[in-house]
Parts: sequence; structure tokens; C-alpha cells
Amino acid sequence: MKHLLSTENLQGTQAIRILDTAEEMAAVGEREVKKLPALRGRTVVNLFFEDSTRTRISFEAAAKRLSADVINFAAKGSSVSKGESLKDTAQTLEAMSADAVVIRHWASGAPARLAASDWIDASVINAGDGTHEHPTQALLDAFTLRRHWSKIAGLPSLGEDLRGLRIAIVGDVLHSRVARSNLWLLTTLGAEVTLVAPPTLLPVGIDTWPCRVSFDLDEVLATGPHAVMMLRVQGERMNAAFFPSTREYARTWGFDDERLAALEASAGKDTIIMHPGPMNRGLEISSAAADSPRSTVLAQVRNGVSVRMAVLYLLLSGDDSAQPTPAQEAITV
Repeated sequence: MKHLLSTENLQGTQAIRILDTAEEMAAVGEREVKKLPALRGRTVVNLFFEDSTRTRISFEAAAKRLSADVINFAAKGSSVSKGESLKDTAQTLEAMSADAVVIRHWASGAPARLAASDWIDASVINAGDGTHEHPTQALLDAFTLRRHWSKIAGLPSLGEDLRGLRIAIVGDVLHSRVARSNLWLLTTLGAEVTLVAPPTLLPVGIDTWPCRVSFDLDEVLATGPHAVMMLRVQGERMNAAFFPSTREYARTWGFDDERLAALEASAGKDTIIMHPGPMNRGLEISSAAADSPRSTVLAQVRNGVSVRMAVLYLLLSGDDSAQPTPAQEAITV
């Protein structure tokens, strides 16, 4: 595997290998010296054409913990704002001998275009493209789910998939690359996914997707799903009125204090609340829900570094089973 562009075509064995490698990376993060020499001498470029905080910092931390050199490139204030094309930017990075390019772009398909071109020979990692996909977010969400439920079951998580888990993904599915990547990955790993949203925020052709669709959040919560993933309402991508008002959206589709209380009293004893961030508190999720013991928001951020370390390690060290594991390399530090 040279690139990570999507979860739709990611095989189950590949996904589990990434998650298992992330477990080893997480163990490294608990040491006093949180560094491995695995990518020493390699250069990772964060190429961001859209604003980001969590994703960019997470990839930067992941690369540095693997001892790679990191170059951060933001479109604002660069030659891109003067009209430089993606091709010109890529060829500049090629001249700098970049080994991996982590790209976030406003246009769906931009990372795939970069990977398929002869502009650059580096590995390409999709950090979010338009409304298409965000594969590492889905991987860190799957990692969080697997760790949480393995702990509850009292079983090791290594080698396990998500078979038997029921996940509800709620909110602005239409504009969400996170929803798409999670749907493909979670179903590949054996989970059962239900998308919950108003009809205006569901994409055309959703009846062909491998999931259930519901318009009633309370009905879905009453079934006690293992996890509820709230999606951010992406106002910056909306060029029309997709719901009457923010108040009505929060009341009908938001995870508010009343729904939190109802979940506490219902079958959802161990249901966790997830959110990819950033959160619109008071809109798709209340502060009480975001800060409750059920919330895994901070765990997702923490796990994101481990998962992105695993992705960089597997792409840049070679997808060869004969390669030493991160734990074996750690012994040599």
C-alpha cells in the first residue's frame, strides 16, 4: 500500500493491521521518551488547502514522534493565493524530496488526482477532500470503538474487528466526509451502521449505501446503540436553507440534555457519544453531553496521533510483514 486515499476500498485485513499497529504506537506514547527512530531522515509535508487545527497538529505530532522531518504548508499566504496550481505545488515538493504528502483540499478527489499523477513520487495521505472522505478520522474512530468495547468485554483488542457493534451516525451526512469514511470502514469491519438525519441532509442515492436510514433520533437512541456519532453542522458548505432554524435542528436532531438523561435511563447503559470535532455546542451536541463520562471526544483526539503514526509508519517503512514492528524498533532506541 503506497497511498491512503479512501476507506471504501480498504480491505478488512489492511484496516486491522493499521489498528493493531496503532496499538503499539499508543504504547510508545505512554513511555517517558515518546519517540521512535522509524522514519528518521524521511520528510513529511502537511499540505493544507483548507483550515484545520486538530488534523494538522495530529499529523505533525505523529510524524515527529516517528523522528521524521516535517514541513507545514498552508495555502493562505503561499503562492497558491497567487494562482499557483496543485501541479506546480506538488512539483515543488518533489524537488524538496518529500517522502509523504498529507493533503487536505476543498475539492473532492484532489488527493486521488495527486496520487495518480506523475507530479510526485511520494506517498499521498488524504486528510480530507471536500465532501468525499477523511480516512484517518474513520480509522481513529474505529480504533476508539475497538479499544472501548474490548475493555468492557475484558478482552484484548489486537486482531479484533467491530462485528456485532451497532453505530448511529447523526446529523449533516450530506456534507460530511467523516460520515462517508466511517460508513465504509465500519461496515468493512463488521459493524451495523444507521444514518440519522433530516431528509434534506441526506445525499442522493443513499438507498444504495450499506446502512439503515432513520429520520427519528429518539427512536434510534431507544434501541441502545453501542455508539452515537454526532456530526458537525457544516454551515460553511451550505448554500441554501437545509432546515428551518438552528433551534429546530437542535431540538429535533441534536444530542441535548434531555436525550442524555433519556439515554441514562434507557437500554443504552454503555452507549458512548462520539464527535469528530470541532463541535458546535448547543447545536448538534450540548455541553453536558460533550463533557459527560460517555463522551470519547478527547480520547478520539489522543487516539488520532497513534493511528496517524501507524499510517505513516506502514506507508513509509514498506508494507512488508518481514519489517520489524514498532515495538521491536523501540527496543533499539
